[in-house]
Amino acid sequence: MTDDQHKPTAETTDTDRTKTVGEDGLDIPDTETDNMQEDLETEFPGMDGLDEGMLGQVQEMMAKLERADELEKENTELKGRLARLAADFENYRRRTQEDVAAAQGQGVSRAAEALMPVYDDMDRAVTMGAAEPAKLIPGMQAVQGKILTVFSGLGLEVTGKEGEAFDPQWHEALQVVPGDEDDVIVQVYQLGFRMGDRLVRPARVVVSKKG
Repeated sequence: MTDDQHKPTAETTDTDRTKTVGEDGLDIPDTETDNMQEDLETEFPGMDGLDEGMLGQVQEMMAKLERADELEKENTELKGRLARLAADFENYRRRTQEDVAAAQGQGVSRAAEALMPVYDDMDRAVTMGAAEPAKLIPGMQAVQGKILTVFSGLGLEVTGKEGEAFDPQWHEALQVVPGDEDDVIVQVYQLGFRMGDRLVRPARVVVSKKG
């Protein structure tokens, strides 16, 4: 075989020079052709002369820009969700206020309906007392009893009766007087009322004290 047979022919192209023949006879593209480099050259002409360090910085910057776009989309979605939550909360608050107002109105209506018969009894007692004054006191006492019954139906309990032990949680001592026992209610100026563990109005009382 002569030397002329080993020389490249004039028909050999640049493309042929960018390929390498593998062990299995397949053509392998030269590793110098980089897709990222080609993309940069396409989007940003004139950057084909970047060294590896500058190319890495550009790649990092492009990755950050992509991440910034993703964060902007996430921020937009979060703002939308927050706006929907705020609207839902406002609707819930309005419905709650309406329910509370309706419950208060029903409570007032029930209390008024319960007290209407009491007013009727009082009106009759005053009418009878005007004609026969001796009947006025028994009539008013009957009205008092009916009022306490109405209060009991509403969940109120009377506190602060004579002979009851003084309890500062429910009673207010207006005066202390000598007596046979300590801390016993001997006189009631004003009845108190409680609803379970909640004080509605303290009883105003006079309390005894030994010696």
